[in-house]
Amino acid sequence: MTPEAGRSVAELLGMSLGLDVWERHASFLVVAAPESRLGELERRRLARVDRWATVADHVTQAQARPPAEDDERDAQEDGEPTG
Repeated sequence: MTPEAGRSVAELLGMSLGLDVWERHASFLVVAAPESRLGELERRRLARVDRWATVADHVTQAQARPPAEDDERDAQEDGEPTG
């Protein structure tokens, strides 16, 4: 989400908005929040929200991804079977 003109990321972070902030950048935030909360931010003209995925979409994509090479190597070092 990107603050509307006249607002800043720091200002949004200082407000009690009930957001789960995943990443903070100079000009935007990556957050997780219910659709109702995101809609309220837009309605109040506090921020512009670019929706990337729903939580269900994100979980489905994460479960469908094969493990990263580092995950497999860590599992082998821990003595866990892979594959």
